[in-house]
Amino acid sequence: MGDLPQARVCEAAPFTNTGVDFCGPFYIKEKKYRNRARIKVYVCVFVCMAIKAVHLEIVSDMTTEGFLAALQRFVARRGVPEHVYSDNGTNFVGANNQLREIYALFHSDEHKNRVAGFASSHRIVWHFMPPLAPHFGGLWESMVRSFKHHFRRVIGDSLFTFEELNTFVIEIEGILNLRPITPLSSDPNDLLVLTPAHCLIGKPVTRLPESQLTCVPDNRLSAWQHITKLQRRSKWTKDGPLITTGTIVLIKDKNSPCAQWNLSRVIEVHPGDDGVTRAATVKTAGGTVKRTTKLLCPLPVE
Repeated sequence: MGDLPQARVCEAAPFTNTGVDFCGPFYIKEKKYRNRARIKVYVCVFVCMAIKAVHLEIVSDMTTEGFLAALQRFVARRGVPEHVYSDNGTNFVGANNQLREIYALFHSDEHKNRVAGFASSHRIVWHFMPPLAPHFGGLWESMVRSFKHHFRRVIGDSLFTFEELNTFVIEIEGILNLRPITPLSSDPNDLLVLTPAHCLIGKPVTRLPESQLTCVPDNRLSAWQHITKLQRRSKWTKDGPLITTGTIVLIKDKNSPCAQWNLSRVIEVHPGDDGVTRAATVKTAGGTVKRTTKLLCPLPVE
């Protein structure tokens, strides 16, 4: 297992490096019309890569205009991010019918061009994950899971109006931003913990103002040192097979038996900043594709 990306461990302002994803669909009712059918909405999830703060926006439909409007609201409230990380659309290939609209949006050339234009006008560097590599976005995928956990426990099968749903989604945002990161002191009687809300507004969201901390001893470890101290790896302690240019590999395909996996040759590797290769471009009989190394099985040719 390689080190965490630089955006995850380097100190930066909140939402300087942001991951974005969609979840849904969810359904609301239109209170103006009594017998009207349910209306489909989605939730756009923005996650800070450094402090894991969450920002949630409701999107009325899966169009480029809806996504750019949510992005503009995020920029107006949280500031312009320098780097944005997101799926490239092909991660939704094996999804069910409810996610086809999300896949169609992310995979359309018009959406990519308009998002690229918005990013370039605001000097935002947009990073797309390699195809078929949802584990590259594990940070925001875990936030989507946490959001759905609170959402389903409260709403269940009931229908909210747009105002009720928007209020509830923002309340979930506040709950997620109260997740403890590390204790503020080593005193067992001190129950205060550092949360993403401290980095956003300087205090917890749903609590009374805290006491002054100007008399804290200088020898206390900083919160960032506490965070780095707690980052202990419990798995992925061994390196995978070495994949270099020219390696003959099989491309894993969950929808095909092993005997029908495509045989290909690696023509280019894409190492990260730490020198670990996690994606590669391979040449198959049908052309060249980019895949994560988790989907490549090198053959023992020697």
